[in-house]
Amino acid sequence: MSQSVVALPAANEPRLVQPDGELSPYRVFPREEWARLRADTPLTLTAEDVDRLQSLNDPVSLDEVIAIYLPLSRLLSLYVAAAQGLFKATQRFLLAERAEKVPYIIGVAGSVAVGKSTTARILQALLARWPNTPKVDLVTTDGFLRPNAELTRLDLMERKGFPESYDTAKLLRFLNDIKAGKHGVRAPLYSHLVYDVVPGEEVVIEHPDILIVEGLNVLQPARLPRDGAAIPFVSDFFDFSIYVDAHEEDIRRWYLHRFLKLRNTAFRDPLSYFRRYATLSEEEALDFAEGLWNRINLVNLRDNILPTRQRASLILRKGASHRIEDVSLRRL
Repeated sequence: MSQSVVALPAANEPRLVQPDGELSPYRVFPREEWARLRADTPLTLTAEDVDRLQSLNDPVSLDEVIAIYLPLSRLLSLYVAAAQGLFKATQRFLLAERAEKVPYIIGVAGSVAVGKSTTARILQALLARWPNTPKVDLVTTDGFLRPNAELTRLDLMERKGFPESYDTAKLLRFLNDIKAGKHGVRAPLYSHLVYDVVPGEEVVIEHPDILIVEGLNVLQPARLPRDGAAIPFVSDFFDFSIYVDAHEEDIRRWYLHRFLKLRNTAFRDPLSYFRRYATLSEEEALDFAEGLWNRINLVNLRDNILPTRQRASLILRKGASHRIEDVSLRRL
């Protein structure tokens, strides 16, 4: 009777089969193992830089930068160089005229309050300090939300942040122009203070070497057409993508804590959309925030954001203290 033979991974080879027996397309690196992949990548940020880059209620230490973000910066430097080489090879194959290199686009996805904005800003700072000092820009998809007046007219204010609340066509045109190497590509500006797109205000992206695009649903696929028509996804324009992950209950707790902090700070600004909530008692504020979480953010996480996690090139999994515990890198 023949027996099947299962090849065991080497001692230093991350497993393809997870402990529960589920097959995975990712190599999973525990924190300590991932940290060793930094090699000789220099630390170019100070503790003061990290304090400035972190979001409200998203603590990040210099140790986190060293253990997680320096290895990621090293990996991305290799990927960007490889992408530039592939572009040059393709141009030679096409007998094309000399062309400028194509911007490398990195998508950063994840739930509200999970810390994706901090991840995006730290990456931007690290990548911009590579020895060749590339131009690294950062855009959030908040600017591509439909204005509040339009969301109200469409009865979508309770769905703000859901895929249907974005002007996806405008976002796709923006990314297409970036990839085409156009100069002076414009993106709408969003204000978290007034909780709306600012009329007439734009961010101008001037031919970056690297563009980071951060948003809730950037890995969301469009509905596939039955006739096979070409309908691009936002993620089709990404060269690399990151999903910031955490347990649902941890994200909920971080969201509630952030709401309480904002109640005592930004909400007190007379121009704040949420000014009326600054006078709530702590109990009332928690009740209100819990309602927002259960009614809007949790539904969006479960229905739209979390299902896209497995489409990412890399997954950063956080523990209860915001500390990244392991990193999953998609196999090539």
